[in-house]
Parts: sequence; structure tokens; C-alpha cells
Amino acid sequence: MARVAAKCSAEKRFKGDDIMGKLNTDTLRSIAPRFSGGSGAQQTAIIDALGPILNAILTQYAIDIDIRAAHFLAQVGHESAGFRTTEEFASGSAYEGRTDLGNTQTGDGPRYKGRGLIQLTGRANYAEYGEALGYDLVGSPAIASQPVVSLKIACEYWKRHDLNRFADQDDVETITRRINGGLNGLEDRKAYLAKAKAFFGIGATLSAPSSRPVLRQGDTGASVTQLQIKLNSAGYALDTDGSFGPTTVAAVKQFQLAKQLTPDGIVGATTWAALG
Repeated sequence: MARVAAKCSAEKRFKGDDIMGKLNTDTLRSIAPRFSGGSGAQQTAIIDALGPILNAILTQYAIDIDIRAAHFLAQVGHESAGFRTTEEFASGSAYEGRTDLGNTQTGDGPRYKGRGLIQLTGRANYAEYGEALGYDLVGSPAIASQPVVSLKIACEYWKRHDLNRFADQDDVETITRRINGGLNGLEDRKAYLAKAKAFFGIGATLSAPSSRPVLRQGDTGASVTQLQIKLNSAGYALDTDGSFGPTTVAAVKQFQLAKQLTPDGIVGATTWAALG
């Protein structure tokens, strides 16, 4: 399970197709595994609490297009054991005396055990995220396990670690490393991601050759954003804003020259193919 660190990085804004109408209780149920008994009841309570506010909170953190939402939900689905817990199963005693987590007082390990859809762990992180979100998580650490607060913690972690950028690139391994510190549970995360992509109608990759339109200056939308992502990967620094403006035109022309293509600034089949 993930351990929240304090590293913060800049977020980029991605404008794409609006999928906000799909972010609700049904979204979570379509991705979540089925449980019975006590686990099923816990899962139902968490999903019913998150569904009505999922759209608003994810929008606030710019997790507002299909590929971003799919990656986010896949990761929190795994981290929360299928949306059935917002608190780690262990007692937290393993963190007792962990000064690197700010656990300097007796009992801090269990008191500040992992809580949240992406688990917040340690007094220092409870203090930092509590201040950012407006909750007294140090004085009342159990608040972090409340479903709505647990979602906000996960979104704040997502923003601070710039994970929208890697979701835009469909890079599940980098996202997993930034959440987990390694690749633990990668196959399970991929399974959640496949279900989330299926729900949103996303193919195996961001853009299949048959779906790549001819793009030119003045165009906007998800295809332009995908172009900007590919140009960024090729070393051209662009905002992924979905707008084919002068900066994007210049980057396209430079790329075309580098690939010995006609530098007309128009992205057709040949330029798409060169971008890979």
C-alpha cells in the first residue's frame, strides 16, 4: 500500500472530451470487484458515499477526462482493496518510532496508520495534508478514513505528484512507482485500469492510427492534446491544452524538419506515423 510523502510538483491542465456525466456511483460499481458479507457492506457504504461527490472533487483536481479518471480510479481501486476499506488492515505498530514519518510521540505509529484511498501515513503527513485540506488530522486522525476525506487525500496526493501528466501518457508503471515506491500489485492495477477503460470506452492505446485526424492550426480537442503529448515525449516542451496554436505549429514544423518531412505544420498520416 502507498505511503504518502511530501514531494510536490507542478500540475498540467489537459483539455479533452467531457466525461463528467460518467463519474458517479455507477462508475465505481463497474470497476469494483464483488464482495459479500461484511466486506460487501463496507464496499457499498464507501461507494455510496463517494459516488455523489466523485464528479465535483475529481473536476476540482482536473481529473476530468477519460484517461485521467481511468488511471486514478484504477490506482485507488487497488489501494483501497476494491473500494472496501479506507484504512490499512494492519495495526500501524510497525510505524512506531519512525521519525522519518514524524512519529516522535508514543503511540504515533497506530495513531497515524495508513488511512485514505491512497494511504496517508505518519504524523508529519497527517499534519501537512490536514493543513492543505482544512482538517485537523493530527488531533482527529480517524477523519482521514471518512470516505469523502479519503478521496480528497487521494486527489491531493495525485496533484502533488503530477500524476495527471503520466495518465495523459497512459503510463501505468510510472504512476504505480510514484504511489507505491515500486511495482507492487501492478497486474492488479492493470486489471482495474482495463475495467475503467472499458467503462469509458477507451481503446488499448490513446490513439489508434485509424482514429488520427489531419490536424492544423486552429484545431482543438482531445486529438490535439494527444499530438501535444507525443511532441512532449519527443522533446518539444508544450502545454497539453488541446489547442493547436502558434507554439504547437512551431513544434510540429521543427519535428517535421528533424524527420526530413515537409515542414508545413500540418499533421497528417506521415507525421502521425513519425510520431509513433
